[in-house]
Amino acid sequence: MNARPKKSFGQHFLHDRRYIERIVSVVSPRAEDFMVEIGPGEGALTLPLLTAAGKLTAIELDTDLIPGLQARAASVGELHIIQADVLKVDFSAMAHSHGVPRLRIAGNLPYYISSPILFHCVEHAAAIQDMHFMLQKEVVDRMAAEPGSKVYGRLSVMLQLACRVEPLFNVPPEAFRPPPKVESAVVRLVPLAPHELHDARPEHVYAVVKAAFGQRRKTLANALKQLLDSDAIRRADVDPRARAETLAPADFVRLAKVYGSL
Repeated sequence: MNARPKKSFGQHFLHDRRYIERIVSVVSPRAEDFMVEIGPGEGALTLPLLTAAGKLTAIELDTDLIPGLQARAASVGELHIIQADVLKVDFSAMAHSHGVPRLRIAGNLPYYISSPILFHCVEHAAAIQDMHFMLQKEVVDRMAAEPGSKVYGRLSVMLQLACRVEPLFNVPPEAFRPPPKVESAVVRLVPLAPHELHDARPEHVYAVVKAAFGQRRKTLANALKQLLDSDAIRRADVDPRARAETLAPADFVRLAKVYGSL
């Protein structure tokens, strides 16, 4: 019996077999992988992922869905379900406690909380090999946006400073039950290698990016005036008259370093 999707949890259950198979194909789980699924729902992705990997850890908030998941998975493979809010799950500790270098994460993320989940995963990027998520297409567009784009913003910068962002394909509303009012997309995130990461303090980068895009129509001199004056912005080799959406992620790193040196 199918579960009734709960609006309070932002549930839209994927049911179209073509897209399920396509997602599992791009994830390409192997027996040696430590796979983690966020929000398994009714198990549309869980069971084929479990079939390929043999074992899977799933994080599910909705207690009503767990018995059905366990029953469906019983003859497929080893499914471990963590009943929790994913924002409270320590992925670094999970990898350490299971003796694995890095996790592989996948999931159909609830639209209303997708950005917080992405930022949470980025905090644990050193313990993650890759991530494959299905999200609202508009969010994926923002994640992958380049400087100068109308949708380039805080999410673009913060994710691109931590990961390679690769949009893969779109998924139409009718592939879900109930159909959402927006188109979805699947994206791959691969955390950058240690030598590719910036060396600014994360809290300084966060402060500068948040302030810069908090008033995106203003010049940096105005948007950052609580953090950096025009001379300090110039020391980062950035034009104070520029606007946040024209800056590359590396520009924000230089601004963060200057901010940290004050």
